[in-house]
Amino acid sequence: MLSPIDNYYFQKEEPVKSCLQFLRAHILKSDPSITEAWKYGMPFFCYKGKMICYLWVHKKHLQPYLGLVEGKSIHHPDLISEKRAKMKILLIDATKDIPVNKINKILKAMIALRAD
Repeated sequence: MLSPIDNYYFQKEEPVKSCLQFLRAHILKSDPSITEAWKYGMPFFCYKGKMICYLWVHKKHLQPYLGLVEGKSIHHPDLISEKRAKMKILLIDATKDIPVNKINKILKAMIALRAD
């Protein structure tokens, strides 16, 4: 029996599935203090117990995205807020190379916010 987190990734179609699985592994290996949790029906990532981001698929664009819990505090030209008050997202095109360096910079900024 799959855990809810594993089932979330398993039920996605390619190429979104592979993209999300890569992002999951990349986020988890980016810092030893990052852990994974199932919250609000989605996979979240926590830094020392504090939620920093989550992975989801945009309903309109049908693209995976990295959602940033306190994204309003991060200033990056590729982050969008849409109608969210606190969160921002980074859309990822699953058919292209994943922007690893961009994701690393954003994750470091999120960790710096939560490290206080």
